[in-house]
Amino acid sequence: MNPATTKSEIDAFWESEVMPTLTRYIEIPNQSPLFDPDWEKNGYMKQAIELVRDWVARQKIENSKLTVHESPGRTPLLMLEVDGEGDETVLLYGHLDKQPAMVGWSDDLGPWKPVVRDGKLYGRGGADDGYAVFAAVSAIRTLQSQKAPHSRLVLIIECCEESGSVDLPYYVDLLAEQIGSPRLVVCLDSGCGNYDQLWSTTSLRGSLVGDLTVQVLTEGVHSGDASGIVPSSFRILRSILDRLEDSADGRVRPEWLYTEIPDNRLEETRRTAEILGDAVTSHYPWTDGMKPVTDDPVELLLNKTWRPMVAYTGQEGLPHLTQGGNVLRPSTALKLSIRIPPTLDAAEADRKLDELLTSDPPYGATVTFDFEKGATGWNAPATDEWLEQAMNRASESFFGQGVAYHGEGGSIPFMGMLGERFPEAQFLITGVLGPNSNAHGPNEFLHLQTARNVSACVAHVVADFHKRAR
Repeated sequence: MNPATTKSEIDAFWESEVMPTLTRYIEIPNQSPLFDPDWEKNGYMKQAIELVRDWVARQKIENSKLTVHESPGRTPLLMLEVDGEGDETVLLYGHLDKQPAMVGWSDDLGPWKPVVRDGKLYGRGGADDGYAVFAAVSAIRTLQSQKAPHSRLVLIIECCEESGSVDLPYYVDLLAEQIGSPRLVVCLDSGCGNYDQLWSTTSLRGSLVGDLTVQVLTEGVHSGDASGIVPSSFRILRSILDRLEDSADGRVRPEWLYTEIPDNRLEETRRTAEILGDAVTSHYPWTDGMKPVTDDPVELLLNKTWRPMVAYTGQEGLPHLTQGGNVLRPSTALKLSIRIPPTLDAAEADRKLDELLTSDPPYGATVTFDFEKGATGWNAPATDEWLEQAMNRASESFFGQGVAYHGEGGSIPFMGMLGERFPEAQFLITGVLGPNSNAHGPNEFLHLQTARNVSACVAHVVADFHKRAR
């Protein structure tokens, strides 16, 4: 393939074909089922999948078959199969479902309001992960237009990744014959340390998400009457959280939530810290005077990628400040989002976590932990030499410098499942979620040139994958 031709074709294709539909996609509030239990009734997911299906169909990919699978009670899944040479398969992956709107968007921006500014497309879901189907199709089109030989390609786009990909194992089983046994997996749902090179994700943390509730009364009572007699549900909750996390430094306390960090990942993290420098911390929207938990960038990256950490992402039982009367409240609940190391078994960790949080409750309070979702992380197998060289060539061709490797702190449930099912596969896990892109938060944006460059890199890596076997 000719890199100059690839760049020209993909840049033009994004401008004329991708952007009009991608901006329409951002306008659709198709939240993942976890955040929109009435997703079927509301119909936004149907709008999104039909928008994308019709767009893919208009591209008239040669020798392809496009289907949307909609089993009762499950989110839809789009599948594009493209014939190729030989008997090997490349599997490409992305998702369409979105996180909630979140508060804090700038006055001139909004989650369902696409805005292009300074080479960035703002709006929920553009970077995480609506761009993926457009990037994959862009890569396939330029492969075909340049008549580059390639293996059989299978693209799957799911609609419940943000809910833990609960429907995906069902579809992978249902479509096992069509999927086959891929020897290369390209996942477009990850991040990048900067916008200056291709980034290959080598590990992903797992996650445990659930609601911890402490109840002390059946109804609220005047605080002047009850405080000092009835223990505060908030105080009890706080004391239970001390079992999980040291509030002084944020260290997670149970040793069973840790795993040994492999030597190659330690060395990789040191190299990543050298590449990123101050960018390890500088891209966060810090308040004046705020600083990170340590000044050591290597330790910060290890915290982010290989160590368990706790975030508190929701609450119930605490009224708005203007509605907070002098009442000792009957209950307090917090949503816990716990990131766990890539190689830790999520199911076993959840069992232990429930016991840790609910056993021996202070004062005999009613304490429950309602597990919402969980996912085991993923640690990449050793990268074959051909893939290292292919990623490096592609990165140099379209970014101007070589590929970089890093671990990600988030989760992609699909990867752990694929790693188990296809142990012989090689993986290119990449994405566009770089500094300040703020997936899941306010002012999420897609860095457009990076998206186009990633599309081009995927095309060339797929071509090199087929070439290596000839």
